[in-house]
Amino acid sequence: MLLRIQPFFKKSDIALFAIALIASIVGAKSSIAQSYEEGAWTYFGGDNKFNRYSPVDQINAGNVDQISILWRRDATAASLRNEYNGLGFEKNLRSTPLLIDGVLYAPNIFGFVEAFDPATGESVWTQEPYQSTLLEAAGISSRGIAHWKQGIDQRLMVVRGNYLYALNPQTGETFPDFGREEPGRVNLTYNAADANNFALTTSPLVIGNIAVIGGFLNGAGDGGNRKEAAPENIRGFDVRNGELKWEFNVVPRSGEFGYETWGEGSAEWSGDIGSWCCLSADNELGIVYVPLGSPTSAYYGGHRPGDNLFANSLVALDAESGERIWHFQMIHHDLWEYDNSSPPILGDITVNGRTIKAVMQANKNGFVYVFDRTNGKPVWPIEETPVPQSTVEGEATSATQPIPTKPPAFDRQGITVNDLIDFTPELRSRALELIDDFVLGPIYTPPSPWVEGGFQGTITVPDAWGSGNWNTGAFDPETGTYFAVSYSNPGNLGIAPTNSEFATMTHSIPDEAPSAPTIQGLPIVKPPYGRVTALNMNTGELEWSVANGDGPLKHPLLKDLDLPSLGIPNRPAPLVTKSLLFVGEGSDAVVGTVPGGYVADTGYDESWRWGTLFRAYDKSTGNTVFEIDLGAGTTGAPMSYMHEGKQYIVVAISSRATEPEWVALGLSENSQ
Repeated sequence: MLLRIQPFFKKSDIALFAIALIASIVGAKSSIAQSYEEGAWTYFGGDNKFNRYSPVDQINAGNVDQISILWRRDATAASLRNEYNGLGFEKNLRSTPLLIDGVLYAPNIFGFVEAFDPATGESVWTQEPYQSTLLEAAGISSRGIAHWKQGIDQRLMVVRGNYLYALNPQTGETFPDFGREEPGRVNLTYNAADANNFALTTSPLVIGNIAVIGGFLNGAGDGGNRKEAAPENIRGFDVRNGELKWEFNVVPRSGEFGYETWGEGSAEWSGDIGSWCCLSADNELGIVYVPLGSPTSAYYGGHRPGDNLFANSLVALDAESGERIWHFQMIHHDLWEYDNSSPPILGDITVNGRTIKAVMQANKNGFVYVFDRTNGKPVWPIEETPVPQSTVEGEATSATQPIPTKPPAFDRQGITVNDLIDFTPELRSRALELIDDFVLGPIYTPPSPWVEGGFQGTITVPDAWGSGNWNTGAFDPETGTYFAVSYSNPGNLGIAPTNSEFATMTHSIPDEAPSAPTIQGLPIVKPPYGRVTALNMNTGELEWSVANGDGPLKHPLLKDLDLPSLGIPNRPAPLVTKSLLFVGEGSDAVVGTVPGGYVADTGYDESWRWGTLFRAYDKSTGNTVFEIDLGAGTTGAPMSYMHEGKQYIVVAISSRATEPEWVALGLSENSQ
């Protein structure tokens, strides 16, 4: 049963459709350059440039202290849960809504799209399961959806589970002419013999008539003991019928460019390397920018000698053909799981008087790599720099890694004894004791041998979750400023010979290898543990960097020290407007954060690693100008729009103790 509450097409839409139809006829690039109403939010990153920027400025530095919660909308699909009794759900609501033609669209906690009124949050319709079964009803939320429009024809493109759907924006129903084997959807599994080998929690990207899909293997392991995995190829599908138009091999096949970078025939069995976060595109150039992740078993590469293209690379693809235009590999022969897991953000910058169409790609390692997006030429030199070499048996580390000369890293990289906490002499002494059996070093210090009763591995900063992740990055096109939201957390990589009968690798991380040490839950490195950083992309210089949130100020070992804010190590995403930068504090429901509860033998609650506040920063100084308690942490990226003369800011929130929901903020009637 499809839930329809109210129609939303207006007479004015007919005029809009007519204008769009004329534009599609006379425009030279009508299939790529799409026009939307001003103040809309047409992709979960804002638009295809993924700059997370809104030009609307009704809410500004002068009145932001007057905003309040205007409406809240439950995202747990109560009617679906009632129909399928016992249907459980996770708490991580990743969803960022779109605003299209005066209606909000967003995936709920099960990944079904809901349409609702942007002024009230009231339902318009809710997507129903493809079949009335518990298996079809179960699912998880995704970060967003995509919108296609040509003339009067419109579609919402949705990835849910193993499938790509095309939905009617008016009703939420599928189009029967989309997909051949199953009308209304296309199976995205890479291997027909494995019906569940595809999983993706991000949105398609629509450019022209192509829906570009990143890849992620269901159950893929970055640190296991098997070297074999399917490559998570990038694919382009026709939005009208679901036909596969092209496929880009993330691990080159024999005869393709880059095949020789996989030594000893390892391209034949290596895989993963998907784009699991976010894609972006230049509609005018017809180019899709694809950030790629790490190869299978990211911490040992003795079985895959060479640089391993296109792992850890940014690849620019022709949107119509899927052909590679240019690429840049950020990490050669990855041993740290330093994915390009942040969105490639597009913006125009001015460097030495020259306007450059730039693409800015953050990496887990804390660097932002900046290129001319038309040709892949670095805006500032990126220099191949000698790095420490591995002592693990069978490993062949890359001799150099590409280091950007500008901009500077947006978070801590590497670790020395000078980076250890020194709030008190006792804490300093304890930190020195704890690192005695570990290897320390600069960034790209490789994993080291784990020895029972001896050395325990290499402490890496950042850890495998990264400084940057899906949440990192927003760009202000007016000032040329890139905003990085990041956190600093040490990890440990110790490698030993495998002893499992199922292993196909000679070495891996043993179960006995410890995590990076802490002191009663405190990181052993100095703060800030979470920060917001502004980088001037016209000059390549740091503008400011501030701690985001209080962090462990109330920890028993710190509570009497009168310390400044220490920062929360979590993954909130930013929103930039004309005068403000909005950032939450993250949530314990976000995958990869420390679980709730108490540190053993301390009685200290780990809840300092997430928060419930949502802040507005002065984007020119980093000063906090407003904060509001939402009652739960932010789990999805915020967005903003204008509707009927009023600006709204909507963000997904949840925690392990609360229900997922969308919250809308705005000025009250008497404050406008």
